[in-house]
Amino acid sequence: MANSGGAWDNAKKYVEEGNLGGKGSPAHKATVIGDTVGDPFKDTSGPSLNILIKLMSMVAIVMSGLTVAYSVL
Repeated sequence: MANSGGAWDNAKKYVEEGNLGGKGSPAHKATVIGDTVGDPFKDTSGPSLNILIKLMSMVAIVMSGLTVAYSVL
């Protein structure tokens, strides 16, 4: 989510530099909408999910070690 939010932001900057019609073009209007969606992705959702993924990885590593240590074969 963080990467896609950044991509939407960069797309707006690219169009504002004069590419694909520049400011005021339909492409610019579309990238403004995309940037509006991309900002929450980039600023909030993406970083919070990164922390959750790291936490889940650490729990899995600890639990796998405990499972191996206390398993009955």
